[in-house]
Amino acid sequence: MIDLSQDQRKALKAVIEWYKKDKHAMQFVTLGGYAGTGKTTLIALIRKELAKIDADLKVGFASYTGKATRVLKNKLDSQQSVYKQDSVGTIHSLIYSPVLNTTNEIVGWEKKEKIDRHLIIIDEASMVDSIIWNHLLSYQVPIIVIGDHGQLPPIGGNFNLMQKPHLALVDIHRQAAENPIIDVSIQARQQGAVMPHKYSPKVIKYGRDDFDANEVMNELLTNYADDLLILCGYNKTRKKLNNFIRQAKGFESSSPSSGDRVICLRNNHKKGIFNGMQGTIVHIEKEDDDWYLAEILMDGETKTYEGLISVAQFNADKPLNFTNKRASTMKGDLFDFGYALTVHKAQGSQAKRVVLFEERFPQMTDESWKRWLYTAVTRAEEELYIFSP
Repeated sequence: MIDLSQDQRKALKAVIEWYKKDKHAMQFVTLGGYAGTGKTTLIALIRKELAKIDADLKVGFASYTGKATRVLKNKLDSQQSVYKQDSVGTIHSLIYSPVLNTTNEIVGWEKKEKIDRHLIIIDEASMVDSIIWNHLLSYQVPIIVIGDHGQLPPIGGNFNLMQKPHLALVDIHRQAAENPIIDVSIQARQQGAVMPHKYSPKVIKYGRDDFDANEVMNELLTNYADDLLILCGYNKTRKKLNNFIRQAKGFESSSPSSGDRVICLRNNHKKGIFNGMQGTIVHIEKEDDDWYLAEILMDGETKTYEGLISVAQFNADKPLNFTNKRASTMKGDLFDFGYALTVHKAQGSQAKRVVLFEERFPQMTDESWKRWLYTAVTRAEEELYIFSP
């Protein structure tokens, strides 16, 4: 028997009551939960309770990225809460269909007219933007929306599904309370600061006067691997870190090459790529002075991205779509080196190991800083190393 917290029990009851009585009057219900409060456990229990109400119910489980979808599916499978008529996939695969050319290559995506689901359950909903949300609503299917309401809002715009969730999980589950990363996340969320301390052998906040800090930092950066996520605040710091790591990995050219890690900087719904998605370059060549022709395997996806990507965007100070060069970027897509990311770009990412450089913008409010710091530390799955500026 799963040991539920009090607010898990209340949320479970409320969601089931909404489904039985209110889903036609109120199409969606939002459930927020901090790290360690048992959101995924609750998703599994909600599905099992719904099966008791309707054995033929077709549920579409969906998350923003392929990687997040795999994590969700593994957790649901471990609790035997995916039924034969259910689907688990990305939001994109749920509501968009591929457009094929004469050689059956995918050249774009278009919104499906209908979806064969009776209920949609969205996980990691803090990443969902207004365009995708309006597309989801258009199917007139009940939606359960679940995400972390302590995180930063989606990249760009003012839309935030999780800003004021209808229901909220705040009690840290007993098992999660033993995780040092959860301890650090609570400090970040409540106090806006993480005290220098060795919380475990692999969860450490280094103080400014710690003699080991530089040696540990250099070792982590020099031995970069794909299971490492490096986070910072400023774009100038991100550029320095990207260049340092590329040199350490033996890239001689400042131009992107096969094997380079990259990050997408602008949504392209027709191509199925979204702001913050990361990937690895499979092949790249110069199309002309302004564009590369690239093939990129995006993390967690089975199909590779193929298209034109901007030459000028690599090592630029900020995304070109926020500059007066926007019109010139409409021909293709925007990518940059993706070894180090700003926290705002890393919202949908998680990694086994995270290195965080604390950098606060002067104009940040205390509340914004708490969300920034909390979002940063909760990207870590097992190891977390925090360095003060």
